[in-house]
Amino acid sequence: MSFIPVFSFDNYIDANLRMGQLQEEGINCWLKDEHTVVIDPILTNAIGGIKLMVHETQKERAMDLLRIMRNREKENHACPHCGSFNVEYIITNRKASNWLMAIVTFLLGSYAVATEKRYHCFDCGEEFEEKDRNTDGTDLTDEGR
Repeated sequence: MSFIPVFSFDNYIDANLRMGQLQEEGINCWLKDEHTVVIDPILTNAIGGIKLMVHETQKERAMDLLRIMRNREKENHACPHCGSFNVEYIITNRKASNWLMAIVTFLLGSYAVATEKRYHCFDCGEEFEEKDRNTDGTDLTDEGR
């Protein structure tokens, strides 16, 4: 049996969620390099992240399912500024603390420091944090009103 990588993740939670969703659809898949990334997260970029491996005969169906899942996920993250769904969760480079942490990491060697991630709209350029939401989609802050 020959397996091929169809997607790469930078954290094990997203990787396991996607793998579970594919397995529920009958896709034969597993995660490569998951344990390496969990044990030593600094190696994530060096090894290409956690790879979702799918049997080559199921590649097209898996890719279609992943595309559908990605589109559903994007529908939940509209830009509050322009309403676009062309939004990605990124490491922001606009914060001085992220640049400071990059310099500290460089000077101290392999000492890993967390960076801030935010949503970025590629249509208007706005960066924003995700609001906390109830299961029905309403803001948690609106409950008392």
